[in-house]
Amino acid sequence: MNSAERPGPRTGTSPGPRAASGALRRAARPRLSRLLPGDATTFSGPKWTTAMLAAVNGVGTVRSLIHILAPDSGAGSIASMDTKVAGGDNIVGLLAQWGGGQLLEAGVIWVVLWRYRGLVPLALGVVTAEQALRVGIGTSKPLVTARTPPGALSWGLLPAAAVALAASLTGSSETD
Repeated sequence: MNSAERPGPRTGTSPGPRAASGALRRAARPRLSRLLPGDATTFSGPKWTTAMLAAVNGVGTVRSLIHILAPDSGAGSIASMDTKVAGGDNIVGLLAQWGGGQLLEAGVIWVVLWRYRGLVPLALGVVTAEQALRVGIGTSKPLVTARTPPGALSWGLLPAAAVALAASLTGSSETD
């Protein structure tokens, strides 16, 4: 077929299956530019990722306040750590200081959720990285406790946070 016989571009038709699958692959590709967007006030990703961040941060806020305010920082009463040993007061003090760091992180995430929603992927990245570190460090330096402490939930939270992070980097609010 010579160039004169070739049909021209189709108009008014939908793209073929190859074009549609290519567009789908491009849409599903994570965009790291969403970690630090040009407009930090607008988030165009799936709304469920924002809700998950808020739920995780709510728990994190409570947990940090327990570490700071509880007389034993939650070490004995919640995590079943023996603080009646030599150096037990140091365990309580370290957990209280850790609670301060957790409260600072939670405060920044509340600001993201309240005012800078475009940074939701970045906040989910921080949550995912924190859980990965907790799992890794907890595996290499396990705690000895009478029962499983709440921090062991990191094994479940890590994949959930990673999925939310990936969705926030790839999805759009139209795919909710």
